[in-house]
Amino acid sequence: MDTATPSRERGVDDLGREPPNGSSDVLIVGAGIVGLAHAYEAVRRGQSVTVVERDHEPVGASVRNFGHCCVTAQHGDLLETAYASRAGWLHAAEATGMWAREAGAYVVARSPVELAVLEELRAERGGDSVRLCTAAQLAEALGGPDPDGRRPAVGGAFLPDDLRVNPRTAAPALAEWLSGQPGVQLHWGTAVTGAESGTVHTTRGTFTAARVLLCVGHDLDRLFPQAAEDHGVERCRLTMARVTAPESLRTEAAVLTGTSMLRYDGFTAQPSATALRTETTEHSPELLDIGANVMCTALPDGTLLVGDSHSYAPTASPFVDEGAAQLLLDATAELLGVDTLRVRERWQGVYASSARGPLLVRDLAPGVRALAVTSGIGMTLSFGLAAATFDGALQPTH
Repeated sequence: MDTATPSRERGVDDLGREPPNGSSDVLIVGAGIVGLAHAYEAVRRGQSVTVVERDHEPVGASVRNFGHCCVTAQHGDLLETAYASRAGWLHAAEATGMWAREAGAYVVARSPVELAVLEELRAERGGDSVRLCTAAQLAEALGGPDPDGRRPAVGGAFLPDDLRVNPRTAAPALAEWLSGQPGVQLHWGTAVTGAESGTVHTTRGTFTAARVLLCVGHDLDRLFPQAAEDHGVERCRLTMARVTAPESLRTEAAVLTGTSMLRYDGFTAQPSATALRTETTEHSPELLDIGANVMCTALPDGTLLVGDSHSYAPTASPFVDEGAAQLLLDATAELLGVDTLRVRERWQGVYASSARGPLLVRDLAPGVRALAVTSGIGMTLSFGLAAATFDGALQPTH
């Protein structure tokens, strides 16, 4: 089920006809990947589920990202959650036909400092989770022999536990599967106007449920602005593109760089991370200026997702800086050893971000919980967070 559109058999149809508003065990606001993962986990546990979504299909952070489940680069408690999420992704893929690959990720080191970070991570995690690579092995994965040195690297690492999913189809496929399950209702084109214990008010009427989960990401401020402000939630805007993959590229794995190491806590917790930031500031300040994470992931159709930049504000600007977009394309082309990349699409990604922590978990009333990933790892953590929610292991953040 690599291509899927959300079913409307259970929910508001395109003529605006209102469904019966019955009660359920769990009502989830938001049909992004975090909300749908919670719906999936509830169904696995035999609970009835209602999902309410203001759009007519998933269009937010869940479809605008790399589709990279960045398991190995998490740190602390989130590492355990990421591995639980990995198991959840694979279970869901088998059950629903959703496209997912245990393809892993390559991290390219282009300096001794970058390589030191990877060596330190290997010493911490072990050789099964972090497999060091030679420059020749990386060259083979990225495009075969490199006699001209167009893909400069001193070495790198392969992270076999990372997953690849298709962000274009993952959430829609999961929604399609859920719509066919007994006891599940999906209501599209239905905006929530308020929530209280046991009750959710919408533009299509009132729903009741024993438990309400608000999984609306960066749009929490539209419903509960104080909760969003208390956690310092902003919108992180990304510059991304889909390009034709070079014919020379030989790997299905995600490909990360030193700029990626500056963004994930598993890397930044290593002793050499400070030296890495200093080095990057000296040789690539323009990448740091746009908050770059130079990386790419392959889609099943043979194209690549490339990016990305990061900028933060309460409201995301609608304008894309062509200079930043081109800088990312040039850096990715250099990484892959080609002169140019043919752009097929451009877009702005968006996700919730907070300097106060990667998760927002807040109980707004008895039985009403807001849950958001306030960093760029929503795809990575989604199924693990859902399992923790229903296991009672996810505690409110402060």
